Amino acid sequence: MGERTGQRQTGYARRMMPFADLESLPRQLRHPAVRDLAWALLSPPLLAQAGCPQRHPLQGSTWADDPQRLDHWLAALDQAPAPLLSWLARLNSRRLGLYYESLWQFALQQAPGIELLAANLAIRDGGHTLGELDLLLRDRDGDHHLELAIKLYLGPPAGDGQDPAHWLGPGCHDRLGTKLAHLAGHQLTISGQPHSRAALDGLGIAEVEAHLWLGGYLFYPWPEHAEAPVGAHPAHLRGRWLHRRDWAEYLEHCPPGRWQPLPRHGWLAPARVETSWPTSQFDAWLTELDVFAPAQLLVRLEQDGDGAWQEAERVFLVADSWPYLPGL
Repeated sequence: MGERTGQRQTGYARRMMPFADLESLPRQLRHPAVRDLAWALLSPPLLAQAGCPQRHPLQGSTWADDPQRLDHWLAALDQAPAPLLSWLARLNSRRLGLYYESLWQFALQQAPGIELLAANLAIRDGGHTLGELDLLLRDRDGDHHLELAIKLYLGPPAGDGQDPAHWLGPGCHDRLGTKLAHLAGHQLTISGQPHSRAALDGLGIAEVEAHLWLGGYLFYPWPEHAEAPVGAHPAHLRGRWLHRRDWAEYLEHCPPGRWQPLPRHGWLAPARVETSWPTSQFDAWLTELDVFAPAQLLVRLEQDGDGAWQEAERVFLVADSWPYLPGL
């Protein structure tokens, strides 16, 4: 499990990462939305073992049998992204989770061997909404209910990093352990409840299997050390986080490059910009940043052979008083 690009994958590892050989593709694409789409489809999950069933949404597609077909589709879309941009224009929210779901919906409608039966299907009991099913799809393996989630969690500066409950979202409103418990105890169970039967029957679904797909990044504390949470995928994407008071020291240890903040809508794929901020502009931005500002996601950029600036690492910079938790 967790084989890297170019290595042979079999069994469970192949099902979790059917496109491992395309791992570097998002960095080769130029259009931001297409890079995000490729990242969503190709990046590894946060966890290998999540305490509930996981399944790559494209596992039953023809693309999974022949990843080069997906490679060619994404490359063509990068040259002519109008269909994707038209689809994304339907979004009336800037929430990262909804953007992530919309990227998946677009891909699943195009994927050979996949029939997207429904997305964001509301399940109701009379006038009360019990929840929504993110995706219902049909492939060669049957009918599937899939819950999607995109998360970024920061590990504990002290204590047990192996405990998912100790991994916090940047705003301190979310914990990895809490999210997993909600997925396993509520979101994934809805499709198996009697109230879902009428909605499933209306789609011609007799039996459905519920699975999770959880993407994102884990950020490890600096200069402290935290172990990965139990069940973390060996290839999970990662960064670092540090308090404002440690920034100057961190700069002394990292390779050269140009730093700039990454807006929330750019948190998915590795950043690529044609023109980076000069160091003076970043220094001025940092000086003006309020000491109690929310966590800021920063990227260090290095110039590639084509003159573009590509992300080399990402860091959450948090207030010295972070985390904002009762009793801390």
